[in-house]
Amino acid sequence: MPDVYRALGDLTRRRIISMLKQREMTQKEIVEAFTISQPAIKKHLKILLEEEMIAESSNGKYRIYSINYYTLQNAYNEMLQYIGELLDDQLVSLKNYVEKGEFRDEQSEGLRDETDCS
Repeated sequence: MPDVYRALGDLTRRRIISMLKQREMTQKEIVEAFTISQPAIKKHLKILLEEEMIAESSNGKYRIYSINYYTLQNAYNEMLQYIGELLDDQLVSLKNYVEKGEFRDEQSEGLRDETDCS
């Protein structure tokens, strides 16, 4: 399973993905869009390839990069499910908390504190 956090956790890699969203690009075109070195861009491309976020093809002497929409769609769906489960757990916890009668009104709590000081 691709590590989405590794792939998209870096600003440069996110920018590369955004560029490839517009169209397929050669490595040279990608390098020219940045102020960092060609070897540094190549490392970022390698990570994106390893995590299957992008695909690479050859056209003569050129390497052409494109987005792997299938992997991105799966990563998106998994992230939605994960976040949904987190929120569901929080809602269940809140429901249990409220049903136990442990809910306190912070305004009345503050008033009690003020009257205790008198």
